[in-house]
Amino acid sequence: MRVLLLEDAPDVAEAITERFRQRGDVVDHVVTLRSAYDFISVQDYDVAILDIGLPDGEGTEVLKSLRDKQVPTPVLMLTARTKVDDRVSALDSGADDYLVKPFDLRELEARVRALHRRGMGELTGVLEFENLTLDTAGGMARIGGAPVALTRREISLLEILMNNRGRVVPKEKIYDRMFAFGDEPASLNAVEIQIGRLRKKLDGSGTAIKTLRGLGYQLVAAG
Repeated sequence: MRVLLLEDAPDVAEAITERFRQRGDVVDHVVTLRSAYDFISVQDYDVAILDIGLPDGEGTEVLKSLRDKQVPTPVLMLTARTKVDDRVSALDSGADDYLVKPFDLRELEARVRALHRRGMGELTGVLEFENLTLDTAGGMARIGGAPVALTRREISLLEILMNNRGRVVPKEKIYDRMFAFGDEPASLNAVEIQIGRLRKKLDGSGTAIKTLRGLGYQLVAAG
């Protein structure tokens, strides 16, 4: 996933960012409404996590902007407010879910994964294709039941391809889902390198990663 995180509390933001990056997700962290508007104007996101109380306004303003523009990005609101009316207002404004602070990072991660699955049309957190299985919650891939050692970036890449199995995924889209703003400098060639490494590790899975020159990559049944 590529996640937008709007959160002005440094300790909370750091904990959330690290939690998602550990499983190979990309997190773009911003602390103001203006920065959030700048990011969503140039980047699509799988899920947005928006704090409500911010120095320059409320996260619900970003939510309203997304919905006014018919942007379907799933949104989870974070709030320290405990009144039911505040939560109902956020949901009525177009939010898909909310969490009240303080919260358990495991629950936040699970809720965000659920929103992402819903957006992808997946019912569970386990993706299957031929002899290949990917547990997106646990970040574990298996071939014929045997675990496969993959790096977090390889897990991220495999999840992208399996969520789009049979469809061509442009190299640019893969890049956007694997590298955040502010990550170490990387070119589109980094995608080719990751594809090459993943191909080798999927031997025996009954799948193949096809390269379509000028178009992108496609996960298909081998043979």
